[in-house]
Amino acid sequence: GMPRRYSDYPDAYTSWNIISSIGSTISFIGVLFLIYIIWESFISQRLVIFSSQMSTSIEWFQNTPPAEHSYSELPMLSNF
Repeated sequence: GMPRRYSDYPDAYTSWNIISSIGSTISFIGVLFLIYIIWESFISQRLVIFSSQMSTSIEWFQNTPPAEHSYSELPMLSNF
């Protein structure tokens, strides 16, 4: 490895340094975008367009956590 106190990379590592810098810039922009999305969601206070209680689905009829070996046979799905 390279000692910590070098202020510059050797010229042989220039291309890898550029690739690393581009990757870290993309990651930083992604984090800024995530922070903006979270901030905007708190500020806008839009209504939720889907129901948080999806009681029509068969998964929600089961207690949480389900008892071990809940069914003697698999339930039949007839309608989606």
